[in-house]
Amino acid sequence: MQEIHNPAVAQVFKQYPPEMRKRLLFLRTLVLQTAEELQLGEIEETLKWGEPSYIAKQGSAIRMDWKARDPERYALYFNCNTSLIETFEALYGHLFCYEGKRAIIFTQMELIPVKQLKHCIGLALQYHRLKHLPLLGSRHLLH
Repeated sequence: MQEIHNPAVAQVFKQYPPEMRKRLLFLRTLVLQTAEELQLGEIEETLKWGEPSYIAKQGSAIRMDWKARDPERYALYFNCNTSLIETFEALYGHLFCYEGKRAIIFTQMELIPVKQLKHCIGLALQYHRLKHLPLLGSRHLLH
């Protein structure tokens, strides 16, 4: 796992319950791996609305969080003014649980479909380069 260089982000991860911290750090690893595999350059890791946030130069921010009021669930959040969630639903249907146009929700016991989630993450990290393409160019990106 890559070290968290931003002390504020590291502090937020430390505040999560241990099991959720492990799951959110796994999501973080998927974001950073995907960015590296796509050769997107430096990813900014910061806090937005108090939540760990990741953004690439040509991308849309991806946030992640767990909330005490819903202790069994955690989420990846996307900008609701994009077509990202709509595209994920078109590509993967009910493989993921969505919250409106802003999030993919995971439950504590859920196994994450890594390949498909990394594809979604990749689309978000490249969103501004792909937003004019049907399905964000996914037909050309699927392996």
